[in-house]
Amino acid sequence: MMNTKNTLAILESAGNGELAIQQRLDQNPAAVYLAGLTFRARRVQRNALNRIAGILTNGALNDCLATPWAKVEYQHAQAIRSVLIEHYKAASTNRMLSALREVLRHTWLLGQIPAEQYLRVAQVKNAGGETIPAGRELTTGEIAALMAGCEKDLGNAGVRDAAIIALGAVVGLRRDEMVNIDLADYDQHTDLLKVLGKGNKERTTYLTNGARMAMRDWLAIRGSEPGPLFMPISYGNDKVLNRRMTNQAVYNLLQKRAKLAGVKAFSPHDLRRTFISNLLAAGADIATVSKMAGHSNVNTTARYDRRPEESKRKAAELLFIPYTPRTG
Repeated sequence: MMNTKNTLAILESAGNGELAIQQRLDQNPAAVYLAGLTFRARRVQRNALNRIAGILTNGALNDCLATPWAKVEYQHAQAIRSVLIEHYKAASTNRMLSALREVLRHTWLLGQIPAEQYLRVAQVKNAGGETIPAGRELTTGEIAALMAGCEKDLGNAGVRDAAIIALGAVVGLRRDEMVNIDLADYDQHTDLLKVLGKGNKERTTYLTNGARMAMRDWLAIRGSEPGPLFMPISYGNDKVLNRRMTNQAVYNLLQKRAKLAGVKAFSPHDLRRTFISNLLAAGADIATVSKMAGHSNVNTTARYDRRPEESKRKAAELLFIPYTPRTG
């Protein structure tokens, strides 16, 4: 539990059981806000709101669904911001502040606070600073090793996993997008892939060269039945199971392929990072890359641009320090 002694509790009665409130879920601003999010975002933002609830109540309450959000005023939001900045990076702080603003907006929309109260809280500024995105990029050699490992796997999983890795590195799909794509979203004649991304925003992209070939090999195994594009495969008889894969299954198969190929462990988002970075490094227009990645703001795409780091490295190499190593 973070130290919140210097923050403002929303009630003086913290700790005596008077903080918790009972509301129907359809009248609970936190519940209404969370209901409009995807499953993964709902889990992340609920954890964030639970942390904020703890800050608001000096640790007496850590449940956003039992928090009296209607009592939150501008000064409380400012205190929350101060605590978050002290304990979290700017990106995490701003994400949690966004959740707070959204809950207060829903509190207003539900008629539980006046507009002036919400507007005052909405004036609380984000934290300054810039965070380098977590994760890493895969090298061309690592991608080649992963694909070679899939090709050596003579089972159906090898073909499927090659197609998944290709879509991650060449199309930049998010894990949620990967498992939610249906066969109907892929036009085998034009190689156009329709993707439903965050906020139910659709975008289109195209499969080319190795990604196209990997996909065609997988479809020859998968068959033409309607349903998910990627499906689980039975380890017992190598049979394709007609159901949707889970996010965890995609993560697990990438960990398995990395280990078999002798590649340092990576996440599904690292494939996406590789896709964006490689396009920008190749000179693709950032606005086009942003659309291909499904970003709503080009500033998000710019955070994956490794060209400024390359310039820094080259600049650093201009400096010389004379030193003779003790060992050759």
